[in-house]
Amino acid sequence: MRRRWPMTVAGVLITFVYLLPVYWMLNTSFKKPADIFATPPQLVPLSPTLRSYADAAFGNPAIAKGLANSAVIAIGTTLLTIAIAVPAAYGLARLRLRFVSVFLMLFLVVQMVPAVNLALPMFAIFSDLGLVNSYAGLILANASLAIPLGIVLLRPYFLSVPTEILEAAKVDGCTTFGAFVRIALPISRPGLITLAVISFLGAWGEFVFGLALAADEDLQPITVVLAGLTNAFGTRWNDLMAVSAVVALPVIAAFVFLQRYIVAGLTEGATKS
Repeated sequence: MRRRWPMTVAGVLITFVYLLPVYWMLNTSFKKPADIFATPPQLVPLSPTLRSYADAAFGNPAIAKGLANSAVIAIGTTLLTIAIAVPAAYGLARLRLRFVSVFLMLFLVVQMVPAVNLALPMFAIFSDLGLVNSYAGLILANASLAIPLGIVLLRPYFLSVPTEILEAAKVDGCTTFGAFVRIALPISRPGLITLAVISFLGAWGEFVFGLALAADEDLQPITVVLAGLTNAFGTRWNDLMAVSAVVALPVIAAFVFLQRYIVAGLTEGATKS
């Protein structure tokens, strides 16, 4: 027991470092402008106020439009990623295909390329296709990164499905597609939920594609709108932090309600071969 306390202390310190920016964001959002840079700093707002939430977060039409745009982009990216990545991962896991390892290596290489290096070529291609300043273009751009990650994430799950069970389902009358839907997908549910959450949150917090492919303010996601507010508000950090807190709500809610599936999906996917 004594040997574990250094690990416990290290875990508490790491958790504190990770949560401190989140706490300071919430702390600043409840402060009055004069209290933000008070000396010494107010660790807890002495005169908390909700004015920043009322004026900047919920009373600004641009913020509501940005949140709606981000929701459309994130949901569209999630649906497109699941529709393509799930059958592709099952095919790479169960069909006798050549060069599977090469495909997986390419999928991993795509994850290493910074989004800013992909944004400019995408802008040129999407301009020719008429996809700039459209939801479809933003969804395709975000899905181009989420789909390879989803295939790499789900393939170990489908490999772990016992072949005997799939063969037994076929003997009972299931087609290959029926065995995929009725057997493989339910067994791989933690991986599917993890993929959906990662795809949604990745698109929800994406900034580079939104800045490069959505010059029209009516289509810009909340991340780009938030960056614009930095210049507009100047030093009104309480307003910016209130908007940031609202933007972070879907992320926090996803981890609170789906934590069990996310942890299981990531850990089981990492250990399955």
